[in-house]
Amino acid sequence: MGLAQARLAGACYICLVRRAAITLLLSVAACAAQQDSPPVFGTTVVVPDGLRGFIYSLHRNTEKLPNFKHKRPIGTIYATSLNIPVQDFRNGFPGVTDRFEWFAIDYTGRFWIEHPGPYMFFLASDDGSKLYIDNHLLINNDGIHPVLEKSAATDLASGIHAIRVSYFQGPRWNVALVLRVATPGQPPHVFKIDDFKPPPDWTP
Repeated sequence: MGLAQARLAGACYICLVRRAAITLLLSVAACAAQQDSPPVFGTTVVVPDGLRGFIYSLHRNTEKLPNFKHKRPIGTIYATSLNIPVQDFRNGFPGVTDRFEWFAIDYTGRFWIEHPGPYMFFLASDDGSKLYIDNHLLINNDGIHPVLEKSAATDLASGIHAIRVSYFQGPRWNVALVLRVATPGQPPHVFKIDDFKPPPDWTP
């Protein structure tokens, strides 16, 4: 091999090494970005005063929310609000399961009402969902469907109330789950548990 050929071979080798290094760095960056992306439906970190959601696996071709009493959860997540606009869902539940379709989540929690009166709730989902207040079914948005919002009003007295939001995702890929509330005299906004905490001196 002549000197010119040797130099050319060395240059080609250096180019290959550089390309491999760039590819590796891009792969690491992509993995890091995916790991740093916020959980969609909640976190595995316990939020004592938040919404606790039990995750369930569903049979393929399920068309409505199941009876959770007859199912065993595969994991637990926590959230302080349900604000998941329609989006592509492929990553599953980090730290719990990689399931991205045919699953259900049953959220429960408590919230404090300081000012009694009529409260309007709005529940949007893709696919089905239901909202219960004090064990009463307030909104039925069940079934397989694209993102759809339903609403209903209820009179709430001062004090602690129970809330439950049941949700299920059928076939891939899009998901959505948004719970909003219109308090007396105010426009609708995302329901956040932190906005409905009891006073510091309240005791159950």
